[in-house]
Amino acid sequence: MTKYECTACGFIYDPEKGHEASGIAPGTAWEDVPEDWVCPLCGVGKDGFTPID
Repeated sequence: MTKYECTACGFIYDPEKGHEASGIAPGTAWEDVPEDWVCPLCGVGKDGFTPID
């Protein structure tokens, strides 16, 4: 699964791990993360993330 990086602070969203602290279960694909979800470190929206290898 592709990981996504916040362009503002460098936080990495890993779909295999999810982000349980903000209600995103492990195994949740980026496409299934709610549109109103924001970076847990800096508050940037999903549009501020880019895919990484």
